[in-house]
Parts: sequence; structure tokens; C-alpha cells
Amino acid sequence: MSDVLPWLTIVGLGEDGPDGLSPASLRALHEAEIIMGAARHVALLPDVSAQVITWPVPFSDGVPVLMSHKGKRVVALASGDPFWHGAGSVLVKDLTADEWRTLPAPGTMSLAAAALGWPLEKTPTFGLHAAPFARLSPHLHNGVLLLATLRDGNAVGELADWLTQAGFAQSTLHILEALGGPRQRVRTCSLNAVPDDIQHPVCVGLEVGGTELGMPLASGRPDALFENDGQITKRPVRALTLSALAPRAGEHLWDIGGGSGSIAIEWLLSGSQLSATTIEINETRAMRIAENAQNLGVDLTVVTGAAPAVLEGLPHPDVVFIGGGISEEMLDWLWSNLGHGTRLVANGVTLEAEILLAQWHAAKGGGLMRIELSESKPLGRKRGWKASYPIVQWSTKL
Repeated sequence: MSDVLPWLTIVGLGEDGPDGLSPASLRALHEAEIIMGAARHVALLPDVSAQVITWPVPFSDGVPVLMSHKGKRVVALASGDPFWHGAGSVLVKDLTADEWRTLPAPGTMSLAAAALGWPLEKTPTFGLHAAPFARLSPHLHNGVLLLATLRDGNAVGELADWLTQAGFAQSTLHILEALGGPRQRVRTCSLNAVPDDIQHPVCVGLEVGGTELGMPLASGRPDALFENDGQITKRPVRALTLSALAPRAGEHLWDIGGGSGSIAIEWLLSGSQLSATTIEINETRAMRIAENAQNLGVDLTVVTGAAPAVLEGLPHPDVVFIGGGISEEMLDWLWSNLGHGTRLVANGVTLEAEILLAQWHAAKGGGLMRIELSESKPLGRKRGWKASYPIVQWSTKL
């Protein structure tokens, strides 16, 4: 291992400033030629000989400034653990491993769990200082414990209002301010009694409670969760389709013919390491898909346009789902342009789609399944079965 230190050191600061820093972090600050950090972090610095630069707003404007000092001894200041919803990953994205090091301080979530006595390994954590509250939606279940950072004190009241509207008005909030420093304060309140003197930085511990059951964890979630105009893969078929798609950690999905976005959204709800792009030709539906994704707390890329033309240039998928507009041209394009081993699941409801899928199944192999479902409906004074349109599902590998 080389004794030469990298030019960039990322130092995590706690609210107690230099008092909570390790000897290595203090040494890095005193040996630095350039120190860059947000105004709040700069205010916590001990006496140093380095040139101190306050990080500009927006944050992205400061990255080239930092990189312009490459070759000097540079320290970038961050909050606590720079790699938990912090600046760390952005700063090192284009650097080699020998160009940087990190000296973290205890992170907000560790301090919050310690203050509340909650098991951190079992408590979902969220960075909501720059993300919508809806990121909590899949995790809201009675009795669940959650931890989240928030933008500022006003955001605590906004979160309380959002939770109330979502049906979880009986939740308990633990408000944790300036953790780890002399201004630390921990208070507990109901959603209708949020104080108005909350100091930044702030995070909350949430004990979820309410009249709602919360979003189911299994695939095939209720159709009512997805705003739609009738173009939606219904719950039972969606569950079978997600089973066929078989999401695995780190995979990317193309959902061609998104409709309401229900397939791609349920794909993303299957795991935090998944990603997806939905392709939808109808602009109104594309906007609705984006709204559904936001409301259900997932980060979905929506592309408006006709496949296969619009597929050019998109990041290649591990899995493709075709839920609408299947054609010979589209299948030809997928076979010609995607990597060997890409999984494909296609659902067809029309006779033309069924014939096409049967022909391609005969030529390429895989599995072909016909899904026929019936629901009980009133029939006079009694009940009978009302059949849905049968769906043919082809699953294969390119």
C-alpha cells in the first residue's frame, strides 16, 4: 500500500464540530490547502490555515470548483456519513480509487437509532430532504418503525399532514434535532401537535399507525392504487406477469406499452436495486404513469414515443415486457439489437397477437401460457361467472 495520501479527503462532520472528529480527520483539516463545505459546515471548523471555500448553491456548481484544485491537498466537508444520501458518491464518481479517501463521522441514522433505542438493522431509513414523502408509501404499515431526514423544520408539519391524508393519522412522531451536538433535542408528538420551533438539521422517527392496512408486499397489488383509463394489466394477470418477469437485484426493465405503468411500478416495488423504463406512445397515459410512480414512491423513467423507434439509445435492459402494441417489427428489433440472454415476457389479448406469439414461440422456444380468468357476477337473483378476455403470455430468452 502506498504511503502517499490521495489529493481529496472527504471529512464527515457532526453537529459538535471538531470536538467529535477523529485524530485523522483533525489532521486532514490542519494539513489541507483547500477546504470546501456548505456554510453550516464551514461554521463548525476549528482554526485552520487552509483557504476555505463555501460551497455554492446549487450543489452541482461546486463540483467543478472542487475538481479545479486537483493536485493540492483538498478537504470536502460533508454531514456525518458522506455515503448515506450524501455528497460522497457524487464527488468520487469520476475519480480513481487512489485519488480520494473518506473519514466519516457517526451518521444521522446511527445517532437517531441510538437516541430512540431502535434496532437500526430492522428500521428502514430514508433521505427525504430532497425527495417526496411518497417514498414512504410502500413502507407504511401499522406498527412499523421508520427513520427519515427532512429538509427543515417546516417539513415536519408537512409530513404530518401528508401522513394524515394517507390514512395514518394515529402515527407518532419523534422529532430529532441537531443530533450529536450541543443543540440536540428529541421530542415526541402526535401528528396534530407538531411544534413550530423545530431547528435544522432535523430527522424524524415514525411509529406508523392508522386506519389503513398499507400497501401489500406481494405482487398483484390492488388495481385501485393505479390511476388508469382502462388500459391496465389487472391484478391477477399482473401477479402472474411479475412472476414470469422474475425480478433480480440490479436488473433493469423495459416496459413497452406502459398503459398505467402498473407492471413497471410493481417491478420497482420488488426491490430497491431495481430500475425500469416505461415506453408509452400516448402522451396523456405517459403523464399518468409518471404520476402513479410518484404517488407510489418509486423512481421510474417514462419515455413517450412509439416502439421500436424510440428504443434506440436507451440503456439496454436485462428484461423486456411487452404489454401493448406487439408486432413483428418490434420482435425483430429486439432480437437484432439486444444482448443474448435478455429475458422477454409478452402478453397478447387480440387474436392477431395470439397468432404472432404462437409463431414466435414455435420458432424461438420458451414457454407459452393461456390465462383465462372468470369472476363471480350477479346473474338475475343469483350469480354466475363472467369471463375476462383470455391472455396469451410468452416467456423466453433472446
